[in-house]
Amino acid sequence: MKNIQQKTFWIGSLIFLCFSSLHAAEYDVVIYGGNSAAVIAAVQTRQMGKSVVVVCPERHLGGLTSGGLGWTDTGNKAVIGGLARQFYHRIWLHYDNPAAWRWQKKEEYGNKGQGTPAMDGAQRTMWIFEPHVAEKVFEDLVRENRIPVMRDEWLDRARGVQKKDGRIAAITTRSGRTYQGKMFIDATYEGDLMAAAGVDYHVGREANRTYGEEHNGVQTGVLHHRHHFGVLAEKISPYRVPGDPKSGILARISAEPPGTFGEGDKKVQAYCYRMCLSNHPENRIPFAKPDGYDPSQYELLARIYAAGWKETFDKFDPIPNRKTDTNNHGPFSTDNIGMNYDYPEAGYERRREILEEHRNYQRGWLYFILTDPRVPRDVREAMSQWGLARDEFADNGGWPYQIYVREARRMIGSYVMTENELRRKKTTPDSVGMGSYTIDSHNIQRYITPEGYVQNEGDIGVPTGGPYAIAYGSLVPKRGQADNLLVPVCLSSSHIAFGSIRMEPVFMILGQSAATAAVMALEGGQAVQDVPYPQLRDRLLKDGQVLSYTSSPAEKK
Repeated sequence: MKNIQQKTFWIGSLIFLCFSSLHAAEYDVVIYGGNSAAVIAAVQTRQMGKSVVVVCPERHLGGLTSGGLGWTDTGNKAVIGGLARQFYHRIWLHYDNPAAWRWQKKEEYGNKGQGTPAMDGAQRTMWIFEPHVAEKVFEDLVRENRIPVMRDEWLDRARGVQKKDGRIAAITTRSGRTYQGKMFIDATYEGDLMAAAGVDYHVGREANRTYGEEHNGVQTGVLHHRHHFGVLAEKISPYRVPGDPKSGILARISAEPPGTFGEGDKKVQAYCYRMCLSNHPENRIPFAKPDGYDPSQYELLARIYAAGWKETFDKFDPIPNRKTDTNNHGPFSTDNIGMNYDYPEAGYERRREILEEHRNYQRGWLYFILTDPRVPRDVREAMSQWGLARDEFADNGGWPYQIYVREARRMIGSYVMTENELRRKKTTPDSVGMGSYTIDSHNIQRYITPEGYVQNEGDIGVPTGGPYAIAYGSLVPKRGQADNLLVPVCLSSSHIAFGSIRMEPVFMILGQSAATAAVMALEGGQAVQDVPYPQLRDRLLKDGQVLSYTSSPAEKK
């Protein structure tokens, strides 16, 4: 019996090895992830004449850019160059066609963008768009460049990274397929490949003293936007019976102390789905009561309305065809504060639970505003005019495919970007692209103040004072940890610096730069840490990347 079992084991092992070898493929560059940075990195690799494969858990390409975030966080669009700018040019070409305006006339749209006109005719770019249009552009790019995309392929995070002599040799997914590569790029929002490869990373906020910053760490008492309870005319009790701690605490409020000002923690800024809503009667899916709906989860929102809050629709930002990119706004909104702390390092099953919690919370938020009698009648009536856009995310009931992972893991690499580089208190070496958006962290926790009231914490908005450079060293691990890996999304950055860098145009810029460096390292037979910057800079500039910026006199005033 034992011999039979041994023979069966070895035969099974042989079959497995044969199966694996049949499904192993070798590429010059293997990209893990399917978001905007991944697609742009793949296009750049192909345009530099190398073979590439995109291996991704997603079925739909583009991440947040095609997942509802159509109200682009541009910052200063003058520093968005290269393939990223070509993406926004393709968006412009789409909407330049009258056939693109199905639910609205082009002249009715209004052309409002975030700090820039939505349609910039002089530059032939468009910065505001519908999700399905962005996804089509990404699909066109992979088709035109003949890029193989392996979808629904999930990295085996426990055993799926093969390393040799400090380099990744291959990755294996949970389906059993193996992808061999000479260079690798982790373009995920979570940094799963980076972590599985043994690269150093951080989750949560660093203490201010770690990098000599001002706005990292716990920020109790700092109230920068309008996403806190200080915007209300009266303070709100966190207790079921107002003013009575013995009655228990309302849902969605933490009983834990917020921590010491300026100290670090393991908490991350809140996530949400960037919903695409429509108020066109023929293209609207009415908001439905979600499974397990519990109105007590939204008692705090009822008290906010009772205090006179009137900003429900302030972030229903208009995109073409009578649709919105709906983002968080106010003290209690679509951001599900405090419910994502374990997401960055959680296993796939636990992440699915977190995503379901966020979907149910956000659907319940909509349904509460639509139906609860404690919501002012005019708000309920206005909300009844909206619904999920029927022609977006059509195979998912109108709900976005991608949650907004505002931050997860962040590599601790060869160079760490901090708010000091962004605010130009320190010079940034070896620029491979630029950012410019305000340093922007969403809320991280909702707590009870010492005075006995509810307050949000962690929402920070600090201007950078203009565009800033991003260092090449922030894209590469420390020497010896993974010498053929680049990380353009979960790059090496402090929490607060990442609050600005994390914008989708910047991810595309860095995806292109990472791919360029990967190809140059491959051609030079070098570790990514040894790519000569002068040659890298020359190639990036040749391909249209913007690596430096001089403010105009008007901007300096």
